[in-house]
Amino acid sequence: MTAPIAAIILAAGKGTRMKSDTHKVLHPLAGRPMLLHLIDSVAALDPARTIVVVGAGREQVEAAVRPHGAETVHQAEQLGTGHAVRMAEAALGGFEGDVLILYGDVPLVPTATMKRMLDRLHGAGDPAVVVLGFRPPEPGAYGRVIANPDGSLVKIVEFKDASEAERAETLCNSGLMAARAQDLFALLAQLTDDNAAGEYYLTDVVGFAVDSGRLAAVIETPAHEVEGVNSRGELAALEASWQRARRARAMAEGATLIAPETVWFAHDTRLGRDVLIEPNVFFGPGVEVADRATIHAFSHIEGAKIASGAVVGPYARLRPGTVLGEEAKVGNFVEIKKAVLGNGAKANHLTYLGDAEVGAGANIGAGTITCNYDGFFKYRTNIGEGAFIGSNSALVAPVSIGKDATVAAGSVVTQDVEAGALAIARGRQEARPGWGTRFRAAMAARKAAK
Repeated sequence: MTAPIAAIILAAGKGTRMKSDTHKVLHPLAGRPMLLHLIDSVAALDPARTIVVVGAGREQVEAAVRPHGAETVHQAEQLGTGHAVRMAEAALGGFEGDVLILYGDVPLVPTATMKRMLDRLHGAGDPAVVVLGFRPPEPGAYGRVIANPDGSLVKIVEFKDASEAERAETLCNSGLMAARAQDLFALLAQLTDDNAAGEYYLTDVVGFAVDSGRLAAVIETPAHEVEGVNSRGELAALEASWQRARRARAMAEGATLIAPETVWFAHDTRLGRDVLIEPNVFFGPGVEVADRATIHAFSHIEGAKIASGAVVGPYARLRPGTVLGEEAKVGNFVEIKKAVLGNGAKANHLTYLGDAEVGAGANIGAGTITCNYDGFFKYRTNIGEGAFIGSNSALVAPVSIGKDATVAAGSVVTQDVEAGALAIARGRQEARPGWGTRFRAAMAARKAAK
C-alpha cells in the first residue's frame, strides 16, 4: 500500500533582493506565480496535505494558495530551514506517511523528480532521509553533498562551514528532501544552532541519521530542475530557460516558429499541429490554438480560443473571452475582448470588438467600433451571419444587426437593424459648387494683406 504524502513548502523568507512589495514566491514565471507552479506539480502526486510555511508578507501568500487547497503555518522568526520545517510539525500531528520538503522559490521541480525521491525513500536500505543533489556549472557557495559511490550520504556541509577538500566536491545540495514523518520530526528535534550562521540547518538531519546508524541517501537531478530565484535577474534567467524549453517542445509537437527566440509562451498555452507563429508573438495565460491556425507577427493574445485555420494579425490584440471560429480572420490593429467571431467571419483592420457576437461569414469593415461601455455598465452587440458592416461605423450597444444586413460606412447605429436591411445613420452630404475656390481666394487675399 502506498504511503500518504504530505508536502511542506518553505516560503517564509522576505526576499529582500527582489526589492518588491510582492512576495518573492508570487512573482510570475510564464504568467503564473512561482509558488503555484510548484503546488501544481505537487498536486499531481495527490498529496494528503500541502502545507506552506509563511512569514513576511504572509497575507499575500495565504490568499494565493488558499484556492488551491494548501494550508499555511506561520514562522514568526526566520531561524533557518530546520526551524521552518518544524513549524509544520503541529499541523502534521498524527500524520503517518512520507514528507516532501520543497522551496517556494525553486518552482520548476517536476512531479517525476519528486516521485523519484519518494521511491528511493522506500528503496534499498530503507533510508531515513533522501536528499536531492545536483551539479551546477559553478558550484559557488552551494552546500556540498559528501557521499559514497553507492549514493549513501556521509554528510551535507554548508559552504561557509566546509573545508577546502569539501568545497572541491561538485555535488551540491538542492535543499529538497524526503523522509517519513516520524523520522523527520525525530531528527529535527535534535537540531541546534551551533554553526557559523547561528541557524537551525535542515541539512544537519543527515548527520544525525548517519550517526544513529540509519542510511541517508542522495539522488541526482539536472541543475535546471532545481534552479532557484532570489533576485529579478535570476527570475529573468529562469524565465528565459523555461521559454527555451517550451519553444523546443512546441516545435517538436508540430508547430512552426519562424523566429523561436522572439515567441513568448504562458504556462498553459496549448497549440495544435501545423500552427504557424511568426516573430514577436506574446501568449498570455489561457490561450488555445487549434490546428493550422496562423499567428502573424507582433500579436498579443491572452485568454483566447482560436479555431482551426483561423488567421490572427499582424499587430492584433486578443483579450480574455475572445473566441475565433474556423477560418475566421483578425487583421492588423484589431482588438477583440469577450467577443465571438463565427466561422469565416472577418475583421481585417483597425477595429475594436468588445462584448460582441459576430455571426459566421460576417465582414467587419475598417475602423468599426462596438461602443460597449457607458462609463458604468457593459452592453452586448450581436451581428448576424453574413452581415456587412461598412468602414468607420460605430455600433452603440446594446444593439443587434440582423442576418445579411448591411450597415453603410460611417454610420452610428443606435437601433436594431433587421435581417437583410440597409442601415444608413450619417449626415446627408451637401455640395456647394464653387465654394472651395472662393474660400481659398478670400483667405489668400487676407493673408497677403498682412
